[in-house]
Amino acid sequence: MKTPVALLIFKRPETTEKVFEAIRQAKPPKLLVVADGPRADKPGEAEQCAAARAIIDRVDWDCEVLKNYSDVNLGCGLRPATGITWVFEQVEEAIIFEDDCLPHPTFFQFCEELLSKYRNDERVMAIAGTSLVGEWRSPLQSYYFSQFGGNWGWASWRRAWKFFDYNIKLFPQLLEAQFLEHYLREPKYYLYWKKLFQEIYEFPDRSCWDYQWLLACWMQNGLRICPEVNLITNIGFGANATHTFSDNPLANVQTQEINLPLKHPQFMIQDFQADHLIQDKFFNVGFMSKLKRKIARTIKIK
Repeated sequence: MKTPVALLIFKRPETTEKVFEAIRQAKPPKLLVVADGPRADKPGEAEQCAAARAIIDRVDWDCEVLKNYSDVNLGCGLRPATGITWVFEQVEEAIIFEDDCLPHPTFFQFCEELLSKYRNDERVMAIAGTSLVGEWRSPLQSYYFSQFGGNWGWASWRRAWKFFDYNIKLFPQLLEAQFLEHYLREPKYYLYWKKLFQEIYEFPDRSCWDYQWLLACWMQNGLRICPEVNLITNIGFGANATHTFSDNPLANVQTQEINLPLKHPQFMIQDFQADHLIQDKFFNVGFMSKLKRKIARTIKIK
């Protein structure tokens, strides 16, 4: 393996250890670790953060380890955002995991081959490991191009991440230009995303970074690659999670081996059928309202 790997961790040594072991089996030559700091008002969290960081000291293969550890808690929006920016200041391309995203072993090969193939193709912004529509097999290709593509294990290049803006400062101009209307076409889609991005733009204490990254890709008319089978399982669902709850349909989805060598698509075009399924299943008012209620209730309880 030649590609650097980045790992974002916080206070969950039990999931961090499992993801670390998967990375250890792949033996990347460079490991970049981003860690958030403990919250002062959470007893025991400093010890949990220290336990998660101690796992990184177990690197026992030929590997350069770079660390970007925060002494204070930046949160689940700003810490990944600043951490990934730091990653791409160090390397031109990377495979990126959060501490609860467990990859199938073939995911590393999948990313490495596609990072090389599309390295200089600015139409492609990212490579995803999750298959949000389940098994999406074609006898002709190993992956498809999407407007979406998850961030639970993904890969990208510095050339793409440079467009990321955590504060989405250009959102007023996008509204004025009716960007989402033209880009998404269907009213039920662009009205949903307009409301979501408006909330992110107006709310200073953002607890997300992935929606801003999605918008950055859209603004460049960029595509994301999605595999024909699911290559990442999220093992972080549960009561201690901020965004991932146990009754989510994406909880602990099983991974499958992707057939190698990869079969590359003959045409670079968005798979509209897959994207409509993703939009209707996961990015709709009912699904997100339920998620927001759970997040609000969890924060109140804590």
